[in-house]
Amino acid sequence: MGAGRYFKMDVKNRFLMLLVYYRLYITYTLAGFLFDLDQSNICRDIQKIESLVRECLHVPQKIYRITKRLRTPDEVEKYFPGFMAFIDSTEQQIPRPIDNKRRKIFYSGKKKRHTVKTQVMVSKNGTIIHKVGYKKGRQHDYDIYKKNHPITPKEVVNVFDLGYLGVEKEYPNQLSSLPNRKKRSMKLSQEELEYNKSHSKIRIVIEHAICRLKKYNILADVFRNKLRKYSKVSDIVSGLINYRIMNHHN
Repeated sequence: MGAGRYFKMDVKNRFLMLLVYYRLYITYTLAGFLFDLDQSNICRDIQKIESLVRECLHVPQKIYRITKRLRTPDEVEKYFPGFMAFIDSTEQQIPRPIDNKRRKIFYSGKKKRHTVKTQVMVSKNGTIIHKVGYKKGRQHDYDIYKKNHPITPKEVVNVFDLGYLGVEKEYPNQLSSLPNRKKRSMKLSQEELEYNKSHSKIRIVIEHAICRLKKYNILADVFRNKLRKYSKVSDIVSGLINYRIMNHHN
C-alpha cells in the first residue's frame, strides 16, 4: 500500500528487459515495442529494477571491502589466484558537451573525441575486484590511479602497462610489475624483449575483462544516458560479469 502503480510485468521479465537494454543498448521506443509498454514505463521500470539488481550482484565495491580485510595467504589466494592483480583503464565516448569548459575537460587526446574513463582491477580469473567511478577523458591513466589506487595485500603483484610508468618508485611498499621501456636511440636486449612478451601474455587477462565489459553495448557505444547514471550502470555490468565467472568456477 502506498507504493505507487503496479508494474505490468513481473520481476523476471523486468530483469530480462534490463539485460536486453544493457546488451543491445536499444532506444526506449524499441524496448517499448518489444515488451508492449509505453517508453515512459520502460524508463520507470529500468530505473526501479537497477537498484534491486545492484543490491543482489557481487559488484566490485562489495568484493573490494572483503579484499581489504584479507589476512592469511589462503584468503588472499582465494580472491587473488596466483597472487596477481591487473590494473588498467578503459574509455567510452560521450556526446559532445554543450559547455565549452566541459568540452575541454572531457576531450581525450588519445581517442580524439569526448570520453569518460573507468579504471578497473581484476584478478587472474577475470573477476572485477575494484572499479572507480567515471573520470574525465582528459585525465591520464596514471593520474587516475594516484588519486584512486586500490590497496592490495602485500603478497599480491600489481601488473601494469607502460601507461603507469613510475608506479614502482611512488609506491615502493607494493609489488608492481611493468614491461621494459625502450629508451630513445637504444634497442631493447633479447632478454628484455622476451620479458615484455611474457608480460603481455600475462596481462592479457585485463584486456579480456575489458572486452567482456564492452560486450554490453551500453558501455561500448556512445553513452546516451545522463553521466550521473554511469557509475551505477558500470557497477551492474561488472556485477553481471562477476556473477557469471563465480558461478562458472563453482
